[in-house]
Amino acid sequence: MIFRKDSILLGAILGFIGPVLGLLIFKLTKFSEHTVGATIKYMYLEQGHRTLSVGLSLALLVNAVLFTIYVNANKDQTAKGIFALTCIYGVGILLLKTFW
Repeated sequence: MIFRKDSILLGAILGFIGPVLGLLIFKLTKFSEHTVGATIKYMYLEQGHRTLSVGLSLALLVNAVLFTIYVNANKDQTAKGIFALTCIYGVGILLLKTFW
């Protein structure tokens, strides 16, 4: 099974997919009556981009869960990949909140 592997590449892939999945869950819970396009347009055009930054920050919680699962399973290389992508996403969100 793929989730039993211990590699940085698997962690990077999971670290990339996790926030995307988290953002989709955020969209389905908060903006269920809107289309994906309308939701993205609202989040982009909203003054201060508050909803976008909140959604992205909450999406990183998926990576925190994945990271915890892989650390507890002693899959340290996979956890490193997840952590690296979480840091990259985090810096991007920080830049978004600070400069945009």
